[in-house]
Amino acid sequence: MLQPPEPDVVTAIGVNKSFGSLLAVNSLSLNVPKGSVYGLIGSNGAGKTTTFSMIVTLLAPDAGWLSVLGHSTMEQPREVHRILGFMPDVLGNYDNITVEEYLYFFAAAYKVPATARSSLIDSLLELVALEGKRSFDVTSLSRGMKQRLSLARALVHDPEVLVLDEPASGLDPRARAELRDLIAQLAEMGKTIIISSHILSELEDICTHVAIMQSGKIMACGKMSEVIEKLTNDNVNGLGSLRRLKVRYADGSVEHLTAHDDEEQAALLQKLVSEEKRTVLEITRVGTGLEEAYLNLTREDDPAFEQNSYGESNQI
Repeated sequence: MLQPPEPDVVTAIGVNKSFGSLLAVNSLSLNVPKGSVYGLIGSNGAGKTTTFSMIVTLLAPDAGWLSVLGHSTMEQPREVHRILGFMPDVLGNYDNITVEEYLYFFAAAYKVPATARSSLIDSLLELVALEGKRSFDVTSLSRGMKQRLSLARALVHDPEVLVLDEPASGLDPRARAELRDLIAQLAEMGKTIIISSHILSELEDICTHVAIMQSGKIMACGKMSEVIEKLTNDNVNGLGSLRRLKVRYADGSVEHLTAHDDEEQAALLQKLVSEEKRTVLEITRVGTGLEEAYLNLTREDDPAFEQNSYGESNQI
């Protein structure tokens, strides 16, 4: 006998949220499959944090339906809290409290049995590699350590769903790599993870699904591979697949150019060498598939993403 498909972990249908005259989220419809790592990307002001705040019940939608594992975020918030862990983009200020005390506090708040708290905290500190920091004051931790502690706090009640809002914001490359590996480990444990980030290359590495948000609307969503394939091969807004190229010359100068396909890239190289008599040492593509998909779909003048010469998207 065929089994019915499992319901989506997060379901949003026609969700709106306004702040005065500003429509922050506009007719949002989204389905997050069970076991997925779902990336939500967009510029500052696109509506990502407002969407996350509604999913975790911090804000109520003005209209539409929003549920987590079938539980309405408006009508059943306590059930949502039981199955969901939230990691905001900042840890918050906790003076005169140690790492261990911080986790004990939240374990008690989530009604973890007192007899289980010690072993639970030991496991969480090991998971986030903070075993040696249990007696340290929370305020003394580095930004990367605070992010890992925040993730441990979000896991204290063993939720099925994790919502991570810009978890890599402000981290150095090593701390970002450690956090990325930790998120991948949690995904392997069967957690459903919804994550936002401005570092698109890292989202492409860890996410199974993605939604691109702009001006409060979902512009494209689905499996990561399918979204990238569609938006880097179809003609999007009449632009087609716009490659960003880095050209390095023999005189040491570097130029950034664009081309739509192999033929146009070859013609560009021929023009540089034959017509302009430039000595080209190297021509390379800049950026990842997800970056190209995002930039093809959204406005070219979107200020929230800037590609550097290493192909990484950085918030500015």
